[in-house]
Amino acid sequence: MSKAKSSKKSSSPTFTYEGAVTLFKQGQKEVVDVLLEMTARIKELEGMKAKNSKNSSKPPSSDGLSKPAPKGLRKKSKRKSGGQKGHKGSSLKRKKKPDIIEVHNVDHCENCGCNLEDEKVLREQSRQVFDIPPVQLVVTEHRTQVKRCSCGHITMSQFPDGVNAPVQYGSRIKAMSVYLNQYQLLPYARLCETMRDLFKAPLSEGTLANMIHQAGELSQKSVDQIRETLLESKVVHFDETGMRRKGKTNWMHYACTPKMSLFTLHKKRGKEAMDAAGVLPEFKGTAIHDYWKSYYQYDCAHALCNVHHLRDLIYIHEQLGQNWAKEAIETLLQIKKSVDTAKQEGKSLLSSKTVQNHEIKWDEILKKGYAENPDLPPPKKKKRGRVAKGKARNLIERFDHQRHEVLAFMYNFDIPFDNNLAENGIRMNKVKQKISGCFRSIEYSEDFCKIRSYICTARKNAIGAFNSIIQLFEGHSILDLISNSVAE
Repeated sequence: MSKAKSSKKSSSPTFTYEGAVTLFKQGQKEVVDVLLEMTARIKELEGMKAKNSKNSSKPPSSDGLSKPAPKGLRKKSKRKSGGQKGHKGSSLKRKKKPDIIEVHNVDHCENCGCNLEDEKVLREQSRQVFDIPPVQLVVTEHRTQVKRCSCGHITMSQFPDGVNAPVQYGSRIKAMSVYLNQYQLLPYARLCETMRDLFKAPLSEGTLANMIHQAGELSQKSVDQIRETLLESKVVHFDETGMRRKGKTNWMHYACTPKMSLFTLHKKRGKEAMDAAGVLPEFKGTAIHDYWKSYYQYDCAHALCNVHHLRDLIYIHEQLGQNWAKEAIETLLQIKKSVDTAKQEGKSLLSSKTVQNHEIKWDEILKKGYAENPDLPPPKKKKRGRVAKGKARNLIERFDHQRHEVLAFMYNFDIPFDNNLAENGIRMNKVKQKISGCFRSIEYSEDFCKIRSYICTARKNAIGAFNSIIQLFEGHSILDLISNSVAE
């Protein structure tokens, strides 16, 4: 029985530790292949376990309690921590003409008790307190008049624009509600409590929802203007992140420049969603993004984010022990330093000799990388799909085949080293998801994207978020605000 059982085990392929031991004892040749496959699998699992937010694209929230120790690529500065010499402080400054003056008279002598009301003041000391006055709603009643002319015609005056109901809230309290919900990300229940405590305004959640929907509709014109401006830009950053909507994973797509921001939400991550966003299909400039294949379906120039590359290189150097990755990190940072220095000196390009030296160094690194990661032999058994080459080999081939896109920042100073502008801009939307869980309706999620696009664009143009929302309810578009700000 035992022999039959053993025979049965050896006849079927097995890839467990016990199976490998059995094959080894039987002296079969398959043991080598099994051990090699097991070793590769162990390395793969160890690599997966070793990934964190510092050496991969995993978010910091996935690190859990065992967060990796801080380890940046920046070199320590010789400066001491804190404010430097010449740094302008941000403390309160005395106001020359205070709003309120309170005089604290000396009425009696603190020694003998004599009356000092009629005595001359020798000198005064002053201290100023900055505070917020008591806040309360101000009710403005609008009245129209009806008059009869001598000709017999009756004329009635008109209510101002926006005054449409017998009782309603004004643009400032609407702007405050939208600001706290859409920008400061307060949930409905806490926002109702805040408005009641601070302004004695008993808003209901339904009223808040109506205000936010109105702001979303008013933002549509600005969103169209932002999209048109992005299409005309030379360089645009792109990124996407998962967002929950109606219990399912959707994708928030973000397109931006230093002056413009556009958020859209779609059920897909790839080309269908990018087409719906309306920027990439007609864009002819340079798109900066990570190495997500869907971006390459568009006929525009491309540049890759090197912060992603640095994280991948850290993983390959620390976890796989490959020295070429460390050299690649140093070279990328050295090229960045050359570009930054040239920009500070007012140059628009690196010298041809400097570029050539960097290119030669890059080729040397790629040769070392290929040497440490040679082509794998074809598998004995054909499997469906492409043969996995491994993270290191894939990265080397990207550095080789897309080298102009990896080093685009070296050739064109208009292109930044990384895609941080997009990644930082999309980060607060993840905070929104952590606070509120998910979007419960398609309509609300679309309003959120439009309002967020409007507010972020306003802030990028030095226009305060709250003031920009007041202007929104008064009928102004984002380009109106920007042109007025420039004129001032």
